[in-house]
Amino acid sequence: MSDVIEPVSEALIERAKAALGRRNLVFVGLMGAGKSAIGRMTATALGIPFIDSDHEIERVSRMTISDLFVAYGEEEFRALETRVIKRLLHTGPRIVSTGGGAYINERTRRHIKKQGLSVWLKADLDVLWERVNKRDTRPLLKTENPKQTLENLMDARYPIYAEADLTVISRDVKKEVMVEEVLTALAAMPKK
Repeated sequence: MSDVIEPVSEALIERAKAALGRRNLVFVGLMGAGKSAIGRMTATALGIPFIDSDHEIERVSRMTISDLFVAYGEEEFRALETRVIKRLLHTGPRIVSTGGGAYINERTRRHIKKQGLSVWLKADLDVLWERVNKRDTRPLLKTENPKQTLENLMDARYPIYAEADLTVISRDVKKEVMVEEVLTALAAMPKK
């Protein structure tokens, strides 16, 4: 058996594009789920723009996410995040990856539901921990027991992420496999 991944079929891409229409596809999920990497590759496959909301927040604020949390606190950061995501969703179609807490905010979730399709990249604790424990750029994990904090975030956020239009299991497979699964889930959505 070969490790070569076949490119995503044109037929699947066309079905996914038709299902998306002019809407935005918004990736939600916890840190480390793969929202940016899979989102970027999905955008490339569909031939539409990709925007990472965290990068856009850093660009407009001229501060890092960590610095924003320290300077203004989580509540102010979430308000800025909501405004930025609302602006990003104004035109479409495009792929938007969001920060882990964005979809938890009710106002942000309303904007996403109104102007896009949401896809939750759902991962188990061990997968997420393996991906996030190597970097110290996660402000919410600057705690005494970061793995427990991550598990607590899962417990609190997974019921809300479950409201997403689509759910794709994020796991340790080639990114191309994940992209194909996202496109397959998207293609199965009713057209609007």
